[in-house]
Amino acid sequence: MSPFRDNLARDGVCEVLHVRGPIGIMAFHGGALERVTDIIAAETARFTESSYYAVLHPDASLHVPSTFFDPAHSDKLSAFVDHVDVAIAIHGYGRHDNMFRVLLGGTNRAFAAHIGTHLDQALPKYEIVTDLAAIPRELAGQHPDNPVNRVRDKGVQIEVPAALRWHYDHKQWSDSPGVGRAPQVDVFIEALSRAVDRWPSSPL
Repeated sequence: MSPFRDNLARDGVCEVLHVRGPIGIMAFHGGALERVTDIIAAETARFTESSYYAVLHPDASLHVPSTFFDPAHSDKLSAFVDHVDVAIAIHGYGRHDNMFRVLLGGTNRAFAAHIGTHLDQALPKYEIVTDLAAIPRELAGQHPDNPVNRVRDKGVQIEVPAALRWHYDHKQWSDSPGVGRAPQVDVFIEALSRAVDRWPSSPL
């Protein structure tokens, strides 16, 4: 039994892959599940010519845990993992006590610190958290079966709070039809893109 494979077979679920550069950006809880995460991932990947993998969901009825996303059950995910050197996974979360905290987990801590510096400079209203001890264990992305840690040099799991993904002027998610992206979403994408562009292919 594979919850991931079963999820891919559901009506309306769409799996997307664009193979480009050696940095890969993912949003495997995209679409209506963790809103705006696929927008951030897709735009950042496009701006930086990075590879892109996403699973877009038509509703929020089923959340398959990250550790169940096994490349053995998806040709597209397998191709992404085989091609990419280092990865970024964009997730969304919502907690009343963490509404303005962007959490940078994953097992490539050097890349997390690098991204954190760029986000911190661009988003002064948000707390950019790179200390694993300050990130809830279930949001830290440390499990080896997490897709972000399956690529050669591992990766960074970015948990984006609901406050950053919400368009306050329209009182809707930033990916809602006719709404357009909230200003802070654009700033986030620009800062993340700078971080990706400035990451050396073979960091010392």
